[in-house]
Amino acid sequence: MLIVKMYITLLAPIVAGIVNSIFCKLNILSFLKKPMDFNKNFIDNKRIFGDHKTWKGFFGYIIFNIIFALIFSIIWKYTKLEHLNFFYINHTNTLVYNLLIGFLLGLFYALFELPNSFLKRRLDITPGKTIKGKKKILFIILDQADSVFGVALVVWMFYPIGIWIYLLYIVIGTVTHLLINMLLYFMHLRKNMF
Repeated sequence: MLIVKMYITLLAPIVAGIVNSIFCKLNILSFLKKPMDFNKNFIDNKRIFGDHKTWKGFFGYIIFNIIFALIFSIIWKYTKLEHLNFFYINHTNTLVYNLLIGFLLGLFYALFELPNSFLKRRLDITPGKTIKGKKKILFIILDQADSVFGVALVVWMFYPIGIWIYLLYIVIGTVTHLLINMLLYFMHLRKNMF
């Protein structure tokens, strides 16, 4: 039952992440497809985040998390599944509350991807790629886990899940992210599987 609660609670960012991946590939709102680091270099003369962290993706995460937080809030209310969602155990399922949840999920999802991109630029890993050699598995896992750290933290802000459920979120979320990326790769919506 705990795993079901975890998935129900974070179904909005899961779906929003998939939709945002598709949105970023579409040739709409191209003016937002600008790097978040404004093509600037850090003090080591390497790009801060690289070309793949764009404003289109950043705002897409926020907008789609808001949209899906609202959609799923209605679904959970009318299917009587609110009690299985950590966000509604101590708080009422209202429009304003769901706008806040959606905004924070999107913001934390996007922000928690940035340190990983920053680290990869320091290690000269090509944007959208992973490192070669023995450290490859570590970076594959980190690539999938980074945003999960953020969205699970949002859950913890509104319900005291504790460190063990937070860490379980990281494990389950990382595996889920890996599986979704594989699916997107086979659907030709991702260039690389990992």
